[in-house]
Amino acid sequence: MKIYKLKKYGSLFVTRCFVQGPYGKHFPRLLIDTGSTYTILAPEISESIGCSPTSFSRKVHIATASGYEFIPEVKVERFDCLGESLIPFSLFIHSMPFGSYLDGVLGMDFMTKFNFVFKTKSGQIFNAKDSNKILEDFGEYN
Repeated sequence: MKIYKLKKYGSLFVTRCFVQGPYGKHFPRLLIDTGSTYTILAPEISESIGCSPTSFSRKVHIATASGYEFIPEVKVERFDCLGESLIPFSLFIHSMPFGSYLDGVLGMDFMTKFNFVFKTKSGQIFNAKDSNKILEDFGEYN
């Protein structure tokens, strides 16, 4: 079992992921957001790997901080994050705030496919594939 140390910005946690499209690869910085239904990638990243938001498969209606929006869904060839891979993986394209250190959001559509345990005090996360070993390997309150 591998434990991942997340980068902390105030009370926010960020991790690097790997995304591959038909024309390239990228290692975006994604905010871990348990309040986000979808994984979201900035349009400049998706375009750089050949997944243009103009050639989307569908649009979804989401609530953002600035209101409701329809955002495009694209399918990437490969998405790796926190030691897990999805081939292929659908994610959604939306711009990030100007000057942001983020390239997107890691949402629950990825997180709920695995048994992640997230320790917010220490900024650590791991996939408890063997959930019976959680307390033994990771500690109940550490």
